[in-house]
Amino acid sequence: MLDLISIGDARIDNFVHLPKAHISCTLNKESCEICLNYGGKIPVDEIRCLPAGNNNNNAVGAARLKMKTALFGNVGGDGNGRMILDHLKKEGVITRYMVVNKDVPTEQSIVLAYKGERTILVYHYPWDYNLPDLERTRWVYFSSVSYSYTKTSLISQIESYIERTGANLVFGPGTNQLKDGVKKYPKLLSLTKLFILNKEEAKKVLEIPEEKKVDIKKLLSGLVDLGPEFVVVTDGVDGSFGFDGEKFYRIGIFPANLVETTGAGDGYSTGLLAGLFHGKSLAEAMRWGAVNGAAVVEQIGAQTGLLTLNQILKRLKENPKIVAKEI
Repeated sequence: MLDLISIGDARIDNFVHLPKAHISCTLNKESCEICLNYGGKIPVDEIRCLPAGNNNNNAVGAARLKMKTALFGNVGGDGNGRMILDHLKKEGVITRYMVVNKDVPTEQSIVLAYKGERTILVYHYPWDYNLPDLERTRWVYFSSVSYSYTKTSLISQIESYIERTGANLVFGPGTNQLKDGVKKYPKLLSLTKLFILNKEEAKKVLEIPEEKKVDIKKLLSGLVDLGPEFVVVTDGVDGSFGFDGEKFYRIGIFPANLVETTGAGDGYSTGLLAGLFHGKSLAEAMRWGAVNGAAVVEQIGAQTGLLTLNQILKRLKENPKIVAKEI
């Protein structure tokens, strides 16, 4: 039996570090844009090509945290696809469920890094998702997929697998699932052990206007009412919030030397999942998530900073005062 099967995208991120750019924000700074000279040639410091994608990041991170992990996703039959598969194998991730599409390019993103923040240009290929005959696993992590998933039976296949095997489902919807509307899948939500989103995504799911202030307890309660057993909402520098159906929790962020933020959310989700897998309570698992996410922002790339189990335990021990407190 496996510990985790991660279901979703794998891609290549092309990191472009901008030495100069211009930021334009609204007066309240709720919305900011990165500006470059139209029609100009923009010098950059460096370009790096690294394996990425929500579920790729999750699978690699979970393997480092002593979980026997497999990844189901699509890659092309090109050099980038081979790079992803080779990297997964090197990290100890089982790749037998990966689908190699011979005459199709592997998905790529362009990540514009400037002053510690990133702007991502994302390309999704319309994959024809069809869940293979998966072996049993203790946990399933379902996240970002291409917009084409709505034309397949992927959701119903996942629901059937969870019902048949009793695996614990972690659902962290990506851009396309959020755009489509996760409320369309009440059965999937009712089968979800852990629902994890950032604050903006949570408000979108509950159809709360982005500019409207909302009590965090009401936000968490509203998400649990959709069916999941546990809910966690991340909120950048304000930390993260959790609800186990009885108690509400908040944890701040761990100290980190900010380099670049790509993959911080995936690092948090993976640490949180691993904490639960290793028998921790939701409150303690939130510590695992927070420390793993903090480590990711100290490196370039979504996977470079992901911690091993020994590293997580060491950093938690070094920061005993950073805990999830009941609110």
